[in-house]
Amino acid sequence: MDSRDVCAGAESLESPPDVQSCDSVMVWSLEEAVQKQVLQIGLSACGATAILNALQALGFDVCSEVVEKCVQTRMRKNDAPLAEYLISRSVAGATHQQLIEGAEKASEGRVIGRFFSFYPERNVDLTAWLASWMKKGAIAVATMNMQIAVPEGEGIPDAWHHQMIFGVDSEGIYMTNPLEIERSSLVKQRLCSESQLLIRKQDIMSRLSGDPDFSLLKETVDHSMWEELDVVEQINRMVSGDVAPDDVSHSSHVVIPAAYRSGVTLFTRRHSDLTKELLLTPELPLLNDQ
Repeated sequence: MDSRDVCAGAESLESPPDVQSCDSVMVWSLEEAVQKQVLQIGLSACGATAILNALQALGFDVCSEVVEKCVQTRMRKNDAPLAEYLISRSVAGATHQQLIEGAEKASEGRVIGRFFSFYPERNVDLTAWLASWMKKGAIAVATMNMQIAVPEGEGIPDAWHHQMIFGVDSEGIYMTNPLEIERSSLVKQRLCSESQLLIRKQDIMSRLSGDPDFSLLKETVDHSMWEELDVVEQINRMVSGDVAPDDVSHSSHVVIPAAYRSGVTLFTRRHSDLTKELLLTPELPLLNDQ
């Protein structure tokens, strides 16, 4: 998972129904965030970086080396044969579970986290929901598929991304690493994604040599997903050029399973009044629940 370019601001938005324009909930002011935020600490380390920011917001001063060790960021195997490279890409970075465990270990058990899945789509006003938890003292970390809702004219990003949220208001959602304000509707789109990752054509073609051995894919824990997505056949079609002209995504990328789940993890101090409420709160209702 990699960070993106800094966005200096965002267009003004209409306030959600239950968050008035004056109802700004900020863990840090914009000026404080500029001074306090931790930027990407290493390759694929946006998860550990988000945890560093979250711990700091909760009042814990933990060095980056400790957090990185506790989160256990997984790296891409860029020099490996194609199948091994693809497997490494499917898990590179960190999952929300690694973030929860990393925050707990780095804080010596004084911080707990609770993940709320946003896929399938949930019936929730994201801004209002975040504001309600942040008012109570929770710190939110978003796990987003950045390959979704890509602005027109921009290239498809190469990874998912974790970002700590330090504020919400009628203009949008304020996030660190990079420091940016994004529209709530856009963030919600990126929070609602299947656990899949797009791998660029050049990353496939540059690792093809002879008759590639894909047997390793059958040995993965999620081997059924590799088969369901027909990853080997996707690669074969890409190599042969047998892709429908209107199938732009499959001509430029191969879809593989990803270890990540899209959603929001809320963190709080273990012995705070919020702990019990956070752990007992039901999952967010599905959009199509009757």
